[in-house]
Amino acid sequence: MRELLGAEFAPAQLDIVDESHRHVGHAGARDGRGHFRVRIVSPVFGGLAQVRRHQRVYAALGDMMRTDIHALTLETRAPGED
Repeated sequence: MRELLGAEFAPAQLDIVDESHRHVGHAGARDGRGHFRVRIVSPVFGGLAQVRRHQRVYAALGDMMRTDIHALTLETRAPGED
């Protein structure tokens, strides 16, 4: 995940937290896919609506969205945004 996002967005900040342990027993977690929280700050997001930013992240993660990730919480920012 870090490699894919780094290559696509050249982020100033990229934090990835695996929260899968918090979802043990959850129906969607039984197939082994994880729950992640991502905070990414990149100039690529400047001028983009939040939904478009998230779409760009999903596209960058590609197959991981189907094979490795069950839930993804995103915080996407451009530099200077709070």
